[in-house]
Amino acid sequence: QVQLVESGGGLVQAGGSLRLSCADSGRTSLGRAMGWFRQAPGKEREFVAALNWSGPNTLYADSVKGRFTISRDNAKNTVYLQMNSLKPEDTAVYYCAVAKYNRVYYGKLNEFDYWGQGTQVTVSS
Repeated sequence: QVQLVESGGGLVQAGGSLRLSCADSGRTSLGRAMGWFRQAPGKEREFVAALNWSGPNTLYADSVKGRFTISRDNAKNTVYLQMNSLKPEDTAVYYCAVAKYNRVYYGKLNEFDYWGQGTQVTVSS
């Protein structure tokens, strides 16, 4: 059974940091890449970051490069998103996702097939 549960969202001032976690209790992500997306009100869901199973291959959206870091602890079946230097435009619901394969090449929605329910991140100016 697929169960991805995000946590760690909240309200933070611009320039602050948050760390999101996504626990995969169903171990759906075994051997697969995982990623994070976000969706702001009135906007389409957009790719944020992805990481393959063993860790060396990462992909980031240009808007978060140098500020966000994706990591995972496979022993805990958990993926993280460390978000630093947050900006008001980072405000969105953040979703974790399990990729279809062990590599994400483009950050497109159709590269993923399992999704969490999301956690709200609000950055105040």
